[in-house]
Amino acid sequence: MIPVYLFVAVVIIFFLASAIKILNEYERGVIFRLGRVLGTPKGPGLILLIPMVDRMTKVSLRTVVLDIPPQDVITKDNVTIKVNAVVFFRVIDALKAIIDVENYLYATSQLAQTTLRSVLGQAELDDLLSHREKINERLQEILDTHTESWGIKVSNVEVKNVDLPQEMQRAISRQAEAERERRAKIISAEGEFQASTKLSEASDILSRNPMALQLRYLQTLIEISMEKNSTIIFPLPIDLVKMFMDKVK
Repeated sequence: MIPVYLFVAVVIIFFLASAIKILNEYERGVIFRLGRVLGTPKGPGLILLIPMVDRMTKVSLRTVVLDIPPQDVITKDNVTIKVNAVVFFRVIDALKAIIDVENYLYATSQLAQTTLRSVLGQAELDDLLSHREKINERLQEILDTHTESWGIKVSNVEVKNVDLPQEMQRAISRQAEAERERRAKIISAEGEFQASTKLSEASDILSRNPMALQLRYLQTLIEISMEKNSTIIFPLPIDLVKMFMDKVK
């Protein structure tokens, strides 16, 4: 037979365990008394409950990182891709998160998946690859609007990976290669144009100043003579050549 004092000790321990709850700084407790909500959420700190009468549901106010599994999406230009994302949100109203939705984590996950498919289905592949920030902002705005009634604040949405079919990857690679070749040809053509412009300006200056042409001639001779070669160069004054040319005329 169980001693009376042991039975009383067990009852007291059970009573204390049921009546005393401690909530951390980032937690809030929604208390139900006989099925009815008892005021505003409690916490943090020490919470006293009536055993067998009160029931408390804990809610964390910390930011939750929700990973969205890969979703098959058909873009606006009929390209099938597989996209996954991550959603950052936190509970700002513990009472709404418990009363207005059955499971706010599951509900937010399902809403994020459907919204991801809907928004990306309205965008073209090039926009998805080059303007991802705008798409992230659009996703965050839609999710935040729908989860506001649940007491949830969506702070950020990031599209993580975009998996393309092999054929599309090869097409994008060819397109990128062609774009690089086009830019290289444009740069080469611009360089040739600038070089020809400078040569034309130099020829105009030299034609107006014969002494400049002669100085350039002497500078060229100096540069050639500094190289190691077997060629012998005999400088010939330009004035002398010009005299013979005048006589020929």
